[in-house]
Amino acid sequence: MSGLQSPQAIINRMIAKSIHQHWRFYLFEGLVLTILGIGAIALPVLAGLTLTLVLGWLFIIAGAVGLVTLFGTMRGTRAPGLVWAALSSVVALVVGAVLLWDPVRSLATLTFVLVAYFIADGILMIFLALAHRRGLAGKWEWMLVNGVVDLILAAVVIAGFPGTLVWALGLLVGIDMVFGGTGLISMALTARREISP
Repeated sequence: MSGLQSPQAIINRMIAKSIHQHWRFYLFEGLVLTILGIGAIALPVLAGLTLTLVLGWLFIIAGAVGLVTLFGTMRGTRAPGLVWAALSSVVALVVGAVLLWDPVRSLATLTFVLVAYFIADGILMIFLALAHRRGLAGKWEWMLVNGVVDLILAAVVIAGFPGTLVWALGLLVGIDMVFGGTGLISMALTARREISP
């Protein structure tokens, strides 16, 4: 019986092997995230406004593509859910227009959304780290730190309302990217050297 491995041990071995085989991709992603994060920390207002504008245009494009697709499906047999698809596309267009109409006010709204995201992501990262502590021996702590940092950042922004609304989005995204990038770099460098049993 000692030669049999539990399903969890087999899965852990497969994950470790996969990370080992692809460590360069994780290293590259970690380096890019870290560099972008440093840029966002250095210029938080610019980073926040840029994120707001990019999101606005993404919603505009998504809504426009949705409407084009909708009109394309109107030929011939009527597609199911036509009204819902139309409403979804119109909502995307409206959200995009609102974000682009007043980027500074939209930045403040997105900061509220980001705080909610950091709370949820922080909790989930902590659970993820605890779930991976056997498979990533010695480096799961970085994921745990990332989750704790997310929760601390959310608390700092909430404590500083309303003054934090303009610069917090860029700064928080930058800090999160640096920690996320550092965690990936650490995992990649560890995975390069060893495969966990």
